[in-house]
Amino acid sequence: MPLLRKEIAVKKLYLSRTERKLLGVCGGIGESYGIDPTLVRLAWVIISVFTAIVPGILIYLLAWLIIPLRPGETDDTLQPKI
Repeated sequence: MPLLRKEIAVKKLYLSRTERKLLGVCGGIGESYGIDPTLVRLAWVIISVFTAIVPGILIYLLAWLIIPLRPGETDDTLQPKI
């Protein structure tokens, strides 16, 4: 009896360049999971406030360092928006 393989589409998590306010972390999470990025930002703010803000900021910065850009995109995070 042959094994039935089910192909699962894997969505990768990337920083967002279109839905970003700071570094694109919350926008990327929202885009990846099909959630409104505003809700992700709101949840992050609420969690950060209830955990004395510092852990939320550290987790955000770690996520920014770990989550990659989409292939073919450049990092223009530190360049001014005109």
